[in-house]
Amino acid sequence: MRIRPISPDLLVAELTGRLADASATVEPARLRVAVDGAPAAGPDELAAALVDPLRARGRPVLHVRADDFLRPASLRFELGRTNPDAYYEGWLDEAGLRREVLDPAGPGGDGRVLPSLWDPVADRASRAAYLDLPPGGVVLVSGALLLGGALPFDVTVHLQVSTAALRRRTDPDRGWTLPAFDRYADEVVPASFADVVVRADDPRHPALVEATDAG
Repeated sequence: MRIRPISPDLLVAELTGRLADASATVEPARLRVAVDGAPAAGPDELAAALVDPLRARGRPVLHVRADDFLRPASLRFELGRTNPDAYYEGWLDEAGLRREVLDPAGPGGDGRVLPSLWDPVADRASRAAYLDLPPGGVVLVSGALLLGGALPFDVTVHLQVSTAALRRRTDPDRGWTLPAFDRYADEVVPASFADVVVRADDPRHPALVEATDAG
């Protein structure tokens, strides 16, 4: 493999081009994109940065945050508020994300997408209104631990952070989540199959991980 350093702006430009081209191949369907990474890697920020450039390329875009599809507190905190195994295995409402976003945006779906399902602060339904994503549109789903549950994404982007950098950059109040990301790296190994892998140890200096020809 080859590690190609790239500026943050050029990373956004290259990803925009790839996604715009990919969405053209699935018309009139919609493209479902995962932007996966630990919070320290900034998946929400990267997905947000892609919205306007994709729209400038003529693609309707909806950005959905996985944090708006968490399960109720009674389920998330059943084993305590800082249990890394519960965080890894049961915080994200994968069924809700699939039902309200990925299936409607997928083949045969009607494009009627719910941008958020649950308000984790108020611990109640977000009461968001459904939005219509037109054919040819792109839905960007950003968040952590997205690639281990067989969710139906068409393109996957993984922000890879080394163990040392993740520990250095994770907020101390979130340090209890680190074992979950260790499990994710060991059990799921998202960097081994994601369509795009970005080294994100330093957000100011990302790098694309690219395959090289065997010959």
